[in-house]
Amino acid sequence: MVLITGHFCLILTRAGSAPVPELAEAAGPGEAFRHRKARPPRRLGLSQARSVFPEALITHNLLSHAHPMRNTGREPMRTLLLFLIGCSALPARGESLPQRYADYGELIVTQLNSAPFPHPKRAEGQKYQGQLYSAQEHYSDKTVAIFIPKGFRETGQVDFVVHFHGWKNNVEGVLKQYRLIEQLSESRRNAVLVVPQGPLNAPDSFGGKLEDADGFKRFMADVAETLRQKSALKKKDFALGQIVLAGHSGGYEVISAIVDHGGLTELVREVWLFDALYAQTDKFLAWINRHQGRFLDIYTEHGGTKAETELLMATLKQRGTAFFAGNEGETKPADLRSNKLVFLYTDLPHNDVVCKRQEFCEYLKTSCLGKLD
Repeated sequence: MVLITGHFCLILTRAGSAPVPELAEAAGPGEAFRHRKARPPRRLGLSQARSVFPEALITHNLLSHAHPMRNTGREPMRTLLLFLIGCSALPARGESLPQRYADYGELIVTQLNSAPFPHPKRAEGQKYQGQLYSAQEHYSDKTVAIFIPKGFRETGQVDFVVHFHGWKNNVEGVLKQYRLIEQLSESRRNAVLVVPQGPLNAPDSFGGKLEDADGFKRFMADVAETLRQKSALKKKDFALGQIVLAGHSGGYEVISAIVDHGGLTELVREVWLFDALYAQTDKFLAWINRHQGRFLDIYTEHGGTKAETELLMATLKQRGTAFFAGNEGETKPADLRSNKLVFLYTDLPHNDVVCKRQEFCEYLKTSCLGKLD
């Protein structure tokens, strides 16, 4: 929106910067909204404009008597100039998440009753370091993002990568911060990405309903039904295929529950922990013993996971179980492909281990998942 007076041009940088009552008060009763022949509209001074539109860009004297455009006598040019200024000032409509990622494939953002929250154990919220994180604000969001990459091959079964975020995050933030959709697309893996909302912007690792017995089984049944009803997939009678569980930071807790009693353990082929092995190591070890899937653990110096990772490696060494341990920067794709148990030390900080070096993409490329073509 562009507001013009004889002294300055006021450009609103976002819709709704000034409430209607404030505008009316500044411009005089009714004068901002209708033309009165009895008297001209009251002009806003620069200080008045700034008080009403604190976030606006104010251009001084665009149409002042000294301005070149004032004296040209070319009214069409002035009109065009004002039009162009107005167009440049108007904010673009906010993209929805599906629109934002449309170039990469089909994104479905839905609400599922089997999603982690709400959950009885967080009915009263959760306190952390003296601060209450209420149930309404942090433990009631049932959002689940489901992404099908462009070129997805329908084979009668659908493989999944299910990613769990860590503390103080949300679905939209995770997709943007860690570029999960972009990395999946670049990997050319023929799998569907699923990102459920955990504790919303809260310091909490609890996985809600996905920590209940068979909770993950119910969740994936709802994900599959959503694909059948809302996606562009033509084959609606597909079966659940291989499942990769990935988690950053606090995402470890829900993954440990899923591999222990989630109900679809036989389909879980790989577990990836992105600086996330804080605890529940016995459950991960039991899954390793039973299913011989790929277990990939990348850990940092100061992320709080190094001691637990070294303890797990010592346990495996004592048992005579082979594993690969190395520095992330020196590890080759062949090392990731040929080893079932992989421990990678990285010099990166905690929040960089998912995408700084395209880690998520590299783990996808070396995974059990098939290619798009």
